[in-house]
Amino acid sequence: MDLPVMPPVRPMLAKSVSGIPDPAKHGGGLSFEPKWDGFRCLVFRDGDEVELASRNTKPLTRYFPEVVAAVLEQLPERCVLDGEIFVASTGEEGSRLEFEVLQERIHPAGSRVRMLAETTPAGFVAFDLLALGDTSYVDRPFSERRAALVEALAGLLDDGPCHLTRTTTDPVVAQEWFGTFEGAGLDGVVAKPLDAPYTENGRTMLKIKHERTADVVLAGLREHKTSTPERPLLGSLLLGLYDDEGSLQHIGVSASFTEVRRAALMEELAPLVCDVSEHPWGAWREWAIANPDRVPGTQSRWSAGKDLSFTPLRPERVLEVKYDHMEGRRFRHTAHFKRWRPDRDPTSCGYDQLDEPAGYDLSEILRPEEAP
Repeated sequence: MDLPVMPPVRPMLAKSVSGIPDPAKHGGGLSFEPKWDGFRCLVFRDGDEVELASRNTKPLTRYFPEVVAAVLEQLPERCVLDGEIFVASTGEEGSRLEFEVLQERIHPAGSRVRMLAETTPAGFVAFDLLALGDTSYVDRPFSERRAALVEALAGLLDDGPCHLTRTTTDPVVAQEWFGTFEGAGLDGVVAKPLDAPYTENGRTMLKIKHERTADVVLAGLREHKTSTPERPLLGSLLLGLYDDEGSLQHIGVSASFTEVRRAALMEELAPLVCDVSEHPWGAWREWAIANPDRVPGTQSRWSAGKDLSFTPLRPERVLEVKYDHMEGRRFRHTAHFKRWRPDRDPTSCGYDQLDEPAGYDLSEILRPEEAP
């Protein structure tokens, strides 16, 4: 492989902002695009050679043979693209992103990789151009990179597997996307300065993500990896919500406390510690076997080697947390602790309080835009 931009490359990053930014306050203006919820992926193609690299420069090539085949069939013969690998499912309201299914694609067994490539095939959506032919574009402004990318990928088909993300310079349209595209599983909106070069590992972009709050039940805790018997420290709080049948379901965790706060919380929550047989999740081993999808912190390839045991707590306290969006019946990311809610009855904390976005068909987002 001999390209003008060679791996390893650490992709350009984004910093969070609270709302759709005003393009007039950003020099040469902004380009907005959907924020995809998949695996960040840099594609390097030189003829018959293809490499797929993750955000941390780790190889993804062997896990997605169908994406490699699509790159060879659909993308320019010599190119370096920045984009996202995703998996979508189709339901009554159309297709939507499925991050949990995508995670299952990282498997050590070659036979399972091949089987999953057929049963849960992935796609690739491109949103930036680093090189084309013998030309590097990393030092060029995004406006030029985008124009060259649109021209290079003009022949992509509606049904993929490779796609070109849509963009707009209109903040009103970006706000509309922010409100509607979540129904297809997207993560928000990204804004890119039109006059900025591609800055490797630099937070040049801006990301606007959904943020919500919920009152949840404290159901357990895990100790921090630096915790000792002499100085116990909290690692994370295990959170739950009651379903329509009145059963307490695991919904996620809250973490990111200071060391002082970790120590104080361990002392504060000690009176709530109970035997697992007295906990709503019942005897731990039997419950975990019967409910593998509900186990807090289920062991996986992503958490191999970690101690995922937990200390059960009587579900008597309620806390308010901040979260971005749901993945199935759980918080997609770690929730942020806001405050205790002593005024709330734990049994009143159910799924009905969660803001469910209206469904939106992913295929509508992936459909190529009409040329101006």
